[in-house]
Amino acid sequence: MAVKLEFKADIMDEQGVKRALRRVAHEIIENNRGVEGLTLVGIQRRGVVLAKMLQDLIEEVEGVKLPMGVLDITFYRDDLSILTEHPVVNTTDLPFQVHGAKIIMVDDVLFSGRTARAAMDAICDLGRPALIQLAVMVDRGHRELPIRADYVGKNLPTSKNEMVGVNVPEIDGQLSIVLYEKKKGE
Repeated sequence: MAVKLEFKADIMDEQGVKRALRRVAHEIIENNRGVEGLTLVGIQRRGVVLAKMLQDLIEEVEGVKLPMGVLDITFYRDDLSILTEHPVVNTTDLPFQVHGAKIIMVDDVLFSGRTARAAMDAICDLGRPALIQLAVMVDRGHRELPIRADYVGKNLPTSKNEMVGVNVPEIDGQLSIVLYEKKKGE
């Protein structure tokens, strides 16, 4: 039986997402007492776009372009065997030394915590960072692991029958956040 997504609500338009990202950028700067030694790591796919937006916003405020990397967690997922027989592997590129780095991981939605755990495992396989912090656009609850975000654009309590869509221009043609309801199809 296929699951169909049915549009339920607009959560944030482009301006709302931009305001939330600007706030997150300022929180990152404030909580780290500046940007010295900070790096950004976007989790494939939408996390990469959001990390780039944060990189631009932080540069606008601090005058410093933070090093940014791209992380694919495909082979670190604990559900890989049940997801697909032929996983799509994207690029991992961390153009800085992980050992001793202060890493801000960036993702679109925090749900069970399993993606964040997989990302931490992938990063730690490349070295021992000084710290890892997590920035997400949406925290929708329903954690299965003891993981929390340090920076959240929007807290959005959801039911397990709902799905949050963070749309980014490079992938979806627009910048917004929407809520879908899962419907059982034929």
